[in-house]
Amino acid sequence: MTEEETQATLDSLQQGASALQAALTGVGEAMAQRVPGPGRWSILQCVEHIALTEDFLFASIVSANAATTPLVNTDREARIATRGADRSRHVEAPEGVRPRGSFHSTDQALRHFLDCREMTLEYVDAHSTEDLRCLVTSHPLFGAMNVYEVLLLMAVHVQRHVSQTQEIKGELS
Repeated sequence: MTEEETQATLDSLQQGASALQAALTGVGEAMAQRVPGPGRWSILQCVEHIALTEDFLFASIVSANAATTPLVNTDREARIATRGADRSRHVEAPEGVRPRGSFHSTDQALRHFLDCREMTLEYVDAHSTEDLRCLVTSHPLFGAMNVYEVLLLMAVHVQRHVSQTQEIKGELS
């Protein structure tokens, strides 16, 4: 990654964490556990999904395999950046990251997410001089991806569910 890409990635990852914390401001546990309607997730379930996804994606990053040549797909990078947070298109969560009651409170789920996000930030910082497009992993929806693409996905994924959390807050207030 270039120095600019590294800094933009770090900024985006940090902004996502801050946005999630801000979105949860004023959300009590009673509100967080209320499901706004059939087939919908509660705020707690959204935060759990974010935390589970962060775990899954971070694990895929650290277990990525080195490639002899970079796996570059600039079109996919652009699509991740522009469409990843778009809530107008429904995307079914893969089975392994669907809410399953792993956390008893939004504070617990948020803390888990923030701890994992910190590891992600440390990873990006520690690998800032490497070409992360030469590290390849697999995603259940997208197939083979390079680590840079996964980091882009991690950043926009949180934004997607911050928007969902804000929608739920508005409906339940």
